[in-house]
Amino acid sequence: MKKIIVIALFIAQPAFCITTKAGIGTDYALQVHPAIQALTMVMIHDVVNPPAAARYYAYCSMAAYNIVAVHNAGMRPLSSFIRSFKEAAAPTGTAYDYRIAAVYSIMEAGRQLLPSGYMLQDDEEKYVAKLKKGGIKDAIVRASIKVAEEAVEKIVDYAKGDHYNKLSTFVRYTPLKGDSSWYPTPPAYMEAVEPHWNTVRPFVIDSASEYVPERPVAFSKDTASDFFKLATEVYKVTGKLTEEQVNIANFWDCNPFAITTSGHMMIGFKKISPGGHWMNIAGIAAKKARLGFDNTVLLHAATGITLMDAFISCWDEKYRSNRIRPETFIIRYIDPKWRPVLQTPPFPENTSGHSVISAAAAEVLTYFLGDNFAYTDDSEEMFEIPARKFPSFRKASAEAAISRLYGGIHFKDSIENGQKEGRQVAGKVIAALVAAGIKPMVK
Repeated sequence: MKKIIVIALFIAQPAFCITTKAGIGTDYALQVHPAIQALTMVMIHDVVNPPAAARYYAYCSMAAYNIVAVHNAGMRPLSSFIRSFKEAAAPTGTAYDYRIAAVYSIMEAGRQLLPSGYMLQDDEEKYVAKLKKGGIKDAIVRASIKVAEEAVEKIVDYAKGDHYNKLSTFVRYTPLKGDSSWYPTPPAYMEAVEPHWNTVRPFVIDSASEYVPERPVAFSKDTASDFFKLATEVYKVTGKLTEEQVNIANFWDCNPFAITTSGHMMIGFKKISPGGHWMNIAGIAAKKARLGFDNTVLLHAATGITLMDAFISCWDEKYRSNRIRPETFIIRYIDPKWRPVLQTPPFPENTSGHSVISAAAAEVLTYFLGDNFAYTDDSEEMFEIPARKFPSFRKASAEAAISRLYGGIHFKDSIENGQKEGRQVAGKVIAALVAAGIKPMVK
């Protein structure tokens, strides 16, 4: 289901951009997201976990943004809102098309960063073939690729300093003992995902612990306690779901590797990650809003950066509170035969990851495109899940958050506190964008 990336070419703009022969398409801006989708397909293949996926989306879209920022002074350099980033020297010499370079850089960054990045070479070759078939001069293509490679080299060097490569050096995580602590859940009882993610360098937030959520309801087995009431709520809600609520749970599942059992066999199903879902929403929104090429790149980069920081903040809290999942509690203390609608992800419960990152992404997209931006989200159609319509990004994020209750994988306070946490992270990102002079795309 991999899409062939087609580039539209039209009269060039000043500064590094070369006039090329029209005939391949009509709009460069429509070609950014297919490159992002190429990344998604490789990440689905690799079963990249949610926090790591956000990292790849961020760096790959930043490579493209860096190229656009050189061409468009109004875009502002990455260093204007990411303090740890140091700008590279602007490309010089042979003229090139910055749009070709930007799109190519997304795939090239993925090729160098992703575990199975070699798979993107096929996408790059098809892209170049389309350019040449459309009449683009070979010299322009080669010069643009060289610029892309220079931009990617800068981003890859920057990525090497975020401590991601040190994660494998930590002592293997062992679940904490105690009734209140998270423990691996069926059917696969997978080990904890990225327990040290809070050591990865953020982009905009000061640290992983800048926005520590309010403490979750205290664990208790007492049937009269607030915690037991939270667990009972999950148990009762999942026992009487409407068809619409089941659809909502499935639409926002976004489990990169769900496992089902059949007798003694286990069958794994690969899907898009939560961050991948919101990157796709950014692409849908850019297309509907008919954003120009530069703003399309900006929207994807800002979304990717926000997702990365939101995951860092969320994962910091997950392994701080190390909270038990509803599945474990309900089976132990309420009903041993109960099972959640969705498969419980392999990491602690609080805060709800989808609640955090959805609220964060929605706020940033709302900043750029407004609070009444209606759209149809077809992100899950490749998994045979029907598209859904939303009147705004915030309404979509609210649905994503409550879907975790319908799915039986989160307690209500984790969802609500997660939404607050996500909005706080987004607030920091938006403040940085405003300070840098990056304005909304719609009035």
